[in-house]
Amino acid sequence: MNFPAVLNIIGQVIKYELLLLIIPFLVAVYYGQGDASAFLYTIIIMIPIYIVLTRIKGKSKDIYMKEGFVTVGLAWIAISFFGALPFVFSGTIPSIIDAFFEASSGFTTTGASILTEIQTLPKGILFWRSFTHWVGGMGFLIFILALMPSFNGSTIHLLKAESPGPTPGKIVPKIRQTAKILYAIYFVLTVIQTILLKFAGMSWYDAIIHALGTAGTGGFSNMNASVASFNNPAVEWIITIFMLLFGVNFVLYFQIIRGNIKAFFKSEELKWYLIAVFGSIVIIAINIIPFNGGNIEQSIRDSAFQVASVVTTTGYATADFNLWPTLSKMILVMLMFMGAMAGSTGGGIKTIRIVIIFKAIRREIDKILHPRRVKSVKIDGNVVNEETISGVFLFIFAYIVISLIAIFIISFDNFDVTTTVTSVIATLSNIGPGLELVGPTGNYAAFSDLSKIVLSFCMLAGRLEIYPMLILFSPSLWKKRY
Repeated sequence: MNFPAVLNIIGQVIKYELLLLIIPFLVAVYYGQGDASAFLYTIIIMIPIYIVLTRIKGKSKDIYMKEGFVTVGLAWIAISFFGALPFVFSGTIPSIIDAFFEASSGFTTTGASILTEIQTLPKGILFWRSFTHWVGGMGFLIFILALMPSFNGSTIHLLKAESPGPTPGKIVPKIRQTAKILYAIYFVLTVIQTILLKFAGMSWYDAIIHALGTAGTGGFSNMNASVASFNNPAVEWIITIFMLLFGVNFVLYFQIIRGNIKAFFKSEELKWYLIAVFGSIVIIAINIIPFNGGNIEQSIRDSAFQVASVVTTTGYATADFNLWPTLSKMILVMLMFMGAMAGSTGGGIKTIRIVIIFKAIRREIDKILHPRRVKSVKIDGNVVNEETISGVFLFIFAYIVISLIAIFIISFDNFDVTTTVTSVIATLSNIGPGLELVGPTGNYAAFSDLSKIVLSFCMLAGRLEIYPMLILFSPSLWKKRY
């Protein structure tokens, strides 16, 4: 295990997080609400730590898959810890465990919160809270790769460990160029949404906050009632559309830029993603018409917004779906598991895995009916190798096991079953709101410190697709490289 190289990269991560903290510091200075010092203290603490770590030199700078996964796991714990300090120093969240939960929720784009009062918080803190979504949405290490020269030729392992989806890869031959393309698309979409929200009636500050939360599919709002507080249908439709756009694989956007529009519309994952989204919108809209007093337009708008928010794991809310009929709530729970597309900023199991699982099951049924027939699982006309299929099933199994263990631990808090189960699903799938106590009008403040630590782990594991966090508990991690 090349620990010097791992620590050196973590030092680089801390350095860039330190630089990013300057932005909310300037926002805090501009509004003058007394929170600027919290960012300044955090920066002062981080400077000597990054200097020490970046000066650690080993015999080799090479990192392999094991180092890549360990680096990503430790780096995300580090950015969440240091990202929590402004909350503590400002007095917004005095408890370090609560602050770590909030920061982890921000960077992993979960949107779960322990805060019960939001609107009265300093604007610098609120900006940092939403800015963590934007930074974490595409991936913090991908962000660093876009800014700095590649660490070495092995950085594909960092990209694989942090990028969502079962088949991450490069858009173009050079990793740094790939990172730049991804963030360029990400930045442009964010700017467009900000401008549209401003034209729809929001202030620039509100527009930026909600565009950051939408882009990262995180869902932190600066309003207690989330997007519902604006009572603006135009704002709701803009955010709905952009939530769905950010839930699409960014590689498909790159194909459009290259003029390969056919590749975009031939994507099998995109097809099933849209079928799931629009099918859910129609069923829920019909189901909640009586709930909305026969108002068809509001039912469609509420349904579209909440489906987009849940399937992309954003977590914004315009209605309390806790009160909706059971059918609608069950559809939303299923969408929580599914999540968005691979290669997007959304969380969940990912649509592509669901498609692969169903095709693999269908193939097994065909084998039973026709033992001599040889049939492959194909996605977009390409054969999916057996290793990938096996990896998908193992991922689902690991997801279920972690969920069950987390549910068991959290059950000691003695909340109702729905709250306990959906709190784990909502954090492991990086959604944020669940049902009952953790519904769209609730929060996670009532959970014990142990439960908050477990849920923080779930958020990090869900964002990094489990393995970079699980590997940290492996005994073989501390053995010599083999």
